Amino acid sequence: QLQLVESGGDLVQPGGSLRLSCKAPGVTLDSYAIAWFRQAPGKEREGVACISVSRGTDYAEPVKGRFTISRAIARNTVYLQMNNLSPEDTAVYYCAANWNPRSPICTISPHYTNWGQGTQVTVSS
Repeated sequence: QLQLVESGGDLVQPGGSLRLSCKAPGVTLDSYAIAWFRQAPGKEREGVACISVSRGTDYAEPVKGRFTISRAIARNTVYLQMNNLSPEDTAVYYCAANWNPRSPICTISPHYTNWGQGTQVTVSS
């Protein structure tokens, strides 16, 4: 089981920005497809964004143009840059990973084996 650690969640005003980080202590993420999911109170977990080993990406419609997922190979970290945040983005954000060293694509469906504990993002004035 791969341990994933998210960080960067915070309270931010509408229109603000946050950058979430996902790391796997002691493990190189180069061969893993990584995705971000979120779950708001009373709602089901939904896919937000994903990145493949070759940096192919996919985004959920509500976040397209506002969120960017990226890899920092040297830091062994996957980021989720979130801009122009709205109260509807309030949720616990989870990082997930699947071993997939050959596929150029990724998925934001929840078929991932490894999950982090989540980080809280609250957008409120």
